[in-house]
Amino acid sequence: MNTNPSGGNAELSNQDVESLEKLNRAYGSVRRELGKIIVGQNEVIEQLMIAIFAQGHCLLEGVPGLAKTLMVSTLAETLSLQFSRIQFTPDLMPSDIVGTEVIQEDKASGAREFKFLKGPVFSNIVLAD
Repeated sequence: MNTNPSGGNAELSNQDVESLEKLNRAYGSVRRELGKIIVGQNEVIEQLMIAIFAQGHCLLEGVPGLAKTLMVSTLAETLSLQFSRIQFTPDLMPSDIVGTEVIQEDKASGAREFKFLKGPVFSNIVLAD
């Protein structure tokens, strides 16, 4: 029997236990895949996974060459998520992040219409550096 923070007793249902076991298997699987590419960053990988499972965000800081971009892109690939990278440069414009409207002409009819081209912010995982 488990005790919840409010002082009462709480038991996990079979469905809860199955969900936790499934989460643990998924965690192990993703961690093994990342470990094939990223070496020596176990704590960072664990914290990334916590953020993913908690539906949160991460701020990765470090000197160049620590494989931050490789780690995040490999995580996205392992989870079959769309990955984008935004590199902040002095000439970066808002449309470089969110996207822009362009005029597109239909070759058959000659009609023109606006079409929105999505920027990198519309990806599942976005690395901004």
